[in-house]
Amino acid sequence: MNVAIIHYWLLNMRGGERVVEALCRIFPQADIYTHVYDKAALSETLLRHNITATSLSNWPLANKLYQSYLPLMPGALESLDLSKYDLVISSESGPSKGVIAPPNAPHLCYCHSPMRYLWDQYHTYRNGAGFAAKLAMPLLAPSLRQWDVTSAARVDAIISNSSHVAKRVNKYWRRNTQVIHPPVAVQEFSAVHPSELQSYYLWAGELVTYKRPDLMIEAFNKNGKPLVIIGGPDKVRKALQSKAKDNITFLGKVDFATLKHYMARCKALIFPGEEDFGIVPVEVMASGRPVIAFGKGGALETVIEGKTGMFFHEQTAESLNTVITRFEAEFDGNFNPADLIAHASNFSEQAFRTAMLKEFQKLGIDIPKNMAAIGS
Repeated sequence: MNVAIIHYWLLNMRGGERVVEALCRIFPQADIYTHVYDKAALSETLLRHNITATSLSNWPLANKLYQSYLPLMPGALESLDLSKYDLVISSESGPSKGVIAPPNAPHLCYCHSPMRYLWDQYHTYRNGAGFAAKLAMPLLAPSLRQWDVTSAARVDAIISNSSHVAKRVNKYWRRNTQVIHPPVAVQEFSAVHPSELQSYYLWAGELVTYKRPDLMIEAFNKNGKPLVIIGGPDKVRKALQSKAKDNITFLGKVDFATLKHYMARCKALIFPGEEDFGIVPVEVMASGRPVIAFGKGGALETVIEGKTGMFFHEQTAESLNTVITRFEAEFDGNFNPADLIAHASNFSEQAFRTAMLKEFQKLGIDIPKNMAAIGS
């Protein structure tokens, strides 16, 4: 079977790229297409595949300015010749599903999110854009939205990474979807002996606006409790650090071993943003530690109130601090690490693979039985 996997861009290894990795382990012979890619940033699993960039990669500084070339992406995708493929799988968050699949080749789209900058977060992105982008977005967005809906209609089946995303797919594309949570490498995390636990709270991830690091800084400036922040970019980290008090420690970007160390020993993860899914909370639960999350979005599908974590329901420092106080008074030390680890196992790669194989069967695609196990 000739399989094409389309991903928006391959410039780092985050949640979307981990989904592509898992798909590559199901289809080890698949070819990958993407707008731009950086070999130095990719895993060995992805580098074993033939990777082809679209015509967008020929534009000046494409690996840095790729998001500025958004209006060119529909044409770049539709010009790809996929006529030799029996199956097309698109991994959608930026434009990737807009390819033209052969008539007899099923096209399955795994949707991490409809493009946020065209739909629900359009005004947030525009307000934070530079002068030229602010002028251009109202001119370009209407036609890009039309193309986004039209290209969604060409897809044979859509899978959403969470119920939260499924609702947005239905709202903007008018398509119903199955929900299959993305794979998390839960087997790589483990709990530590209670004697190794420490008193700090943890935040880990990319320091971007919608993840609300500003809210977290404000809350811990007020409560004075120890907080460790892992992540970049450095420019944003330095700006936040200038506003933070001495109880907040910034580690910047760290290696995987260091990340696991801090996840396994924290009092709890603080997760103040509204995410489509959110892999970090699952990784922390796989480390045997609870999560204090904003009660909206993907966290509602990964965190169980009172069993694996707690929710605060207003995105304010006051609401977060109220729940932290209640957590320390009622629940700190009462979470069972075995329960958290067992719950996290529901989001393993094997669970993802099993669910995806069922969807392929619905499309009439038979996967050999020896492909059903991780590592085949």
